[in-house]
Amino acid sequence: MTDAVDPEVRARLTRSAAFASIAMALALGALKLWAVMRTDSTAMLGSLADTALDFIASVATLIGVWIAAQPADAEHRFGHGKAEALAAMFQVVLISLSAVGLAFRGATELLAGERVSAANEGIAVSIIAIAGTFALLGWQRHVIRKTGSIAIKTDNVHYKSDLFLNLGVIAALVLDRYLGLAGADPLFGLAIALWLGWGAWRASAEAIDHLMDKEWPDDKREQFLAAIARHPELKGVHDLRTRTSGAQDFIQFHAMVDGRMTVAEAHKVMDEIEERIEREFPGVEVLIHPDPEGLINETGAAAEELLPGLAGAPK
Repeated sequence: MTDAVDPEVRARLTRSAAFASIAMALALGALKLWAVMRTDSTAMLGSLADTALDFIASVATLIGVWIAAQPADAEHRFGHGKAEALAAMFQVVLISLSAVGLAFRGATELLAGERVSAANEGIAVSIIAIAGTFALLGWQRHVIRKTGSIAIKTDNVHYKSDLFLNLGVIAALVLDRYLGLAGADPLFGLAIALWLGWGAWRASAEAIDHLMDKEWPDDKREQFLAAIARHPELKGVHDLRTRTSGAQDFIQFHAMVDGRMTVAEAHKVMDEIEERIEREFPGVEVLIHPDPEGLINETGAAAEELLPGLAGAPK
């Protein structure tokens, strides 16, 4: 859990982490470009490609999060949360193209038996990159503790993987140049290409889940049902639908109440249920359709009673 932070302070902290990430990618990109020209290393080229993607990803994430944070308007009544998923898919395309290009170069150089022309520069740049990445990770962890930002958490995980990537570049250069293991550099380049492709696959899966309105995980749904089951006037729940769009959660369901209630009484019950949901899931957008007890017009999975033991459950 994170302590409550003023929205303006939170925005300033998250922006500072995003801009720090962009600045780091630009600085390291310039150094790695110089190292690639000096060493002609495929592994270093892969590291440069990853840094370039870091920069593009940071910018795209910044834009996506900014759009997603805009309030709902007349043309986007459910908000703009899916902008984050669209930004992620844009990143996936770039990462995939980079991985294919790097794999092609690595395979070509492996078959040709080429060697790196120098190593000292590449090793030095990779060490600088590791030191800079440690500094960035420290600031990101501070921001995460203060804000709990999911976007910064994701960026933090990505930069942690960069540490291993730079260590791999150092190993490739040492093995190829100083230990005489021909093919080490292009092999590491191919490994980096596979790593980039795997990262693109994982990122695309999560983005597609958001775009396709995938249901909440089972444990989160169970937590929700447990929260509302304690209301004494709730007689049943069915046709539960959930989704997440960016940072916004949405949920809708049919709630059964005593059919003898007046509209005003049923409305009061719905308000009380919404208050319970808000305590457990702050900020979630809820849509409840009240039904008289025993009336189910839906069929299939939508008609399934989700709280079968409700009548005997403690309230």
